[in-house]
Amino acid sequence: MGLFVTKIGIDLGTCNSLVFVPGKGVVLSEPSVVAVSLGENKILAVGEKAKEMTGRTPDTIRVYRPMRDGVIADFRVTLAMLRYFLRKVVPEFQFFKPEVLISVPAGITSTEKRAVIEAATRAGARAAYIAKEPILAAIGAGIPINSSSGHMVVDIGGGTTEVAVISLGGMVAFSSLRVAGDHFDQAIVDFIKKNHNMAVGEKTAEEIKMQVGSALPEKNEQVMEVRGRDLLFGLPKNIKISSNDVAEALKDPLGEIVQIIKALLHDTPPELSADIMDKGMVLSGGGALLRNLDQLIARAIGVPCFIADEPLLCVVKGTGVVLENLETYKRSIMIKR
Repeated sequence: MGLFVTKIGIDLGTCNSLVFVPGKGVVLSEPSVVAVSLGENKILAVGEKAKEMTGRTPDTIRVYRPMRDGVIADFRVTLAMLRYFLRKVVPEFQFFKPEVLISVPAGITSTEKRAVIEAATRAGARAAYIAKEPILAAIGAGIPINSSSGHMVVDIGGGTTEVAVISLGGMVAFSSLRVAGDHFDQAIVDFIKKNHNMAVGEKTAEEIKMQVGSALPEKNEQVMEVRGRDLLFGLPKNIKISSNDVAEALKDPLGEIVQIIKALLHDTPPELSADIMDKGMVLSGGGALLRNLDQLIARAIGVPCFIADEPLLCVVKGTGVVLENLETYKRSIMIKR
């Protein structure tokens, strides 16, 4: 393999982006965030550095995510971000360009596909391929996707939740919902506003979710202290938030996710749904890290639910497996322009 990077897999997510290089593994994981100066429209920071600025910038700087709901919302900024990721991974003196495989949501339109391929090519890829997230997540979770039995994967990212039934290397049925990690954060913000008359930022909401978040009420609840702005007096105040508060706040978005899983099982051919009833479904993506989510889903649907190993890395590990076996996968999952 040597010094040259010939193939790169990218999980271009709404919240986080990960880069995989065969032989090296995951070489980069950074927030999909870019800071732009509004005056001269210049890109000031990308990734970790930009995320640190969130909620702390003067009016002249805007921090935003160029990907929304798993697709490109701002082409120029996404291009800059991809370029930044590729430069970090590909050595300066390398004279030939790598092949890049990028994961995209299953429900993506052809225009959105073209935008991803164009962004990758302009960012410095020799050839760009795209593959659908649920399939990559399944491969990364170690599901034998080419077998003739049915497997269900529920991939909850930052912008989208994708549910798919996979058999014989392809998606037999899939459903995509624009309710995922970001919406969980927003639900927590709304809950605190409604019940405590206090404003907290997205970043704080995300911390609450990660520290005391739970999908189900618990007997021994965890509590954390949260600081925000009192909406009545405009002054800072502290409140305590418990894991049961979070479970309450997330009831609606989680209910929507359970609904689409139910609906998809309903549309699955009986032989495959029998397999799923038997083997259960696999949870991947950052959303799988929400405590007790597997239990909530298993209870609501009556099908066992398992969390994949390293759920955040499933999709990007899937790109790695595909890149290492390009010939095998080219026919089944690649979407070439």
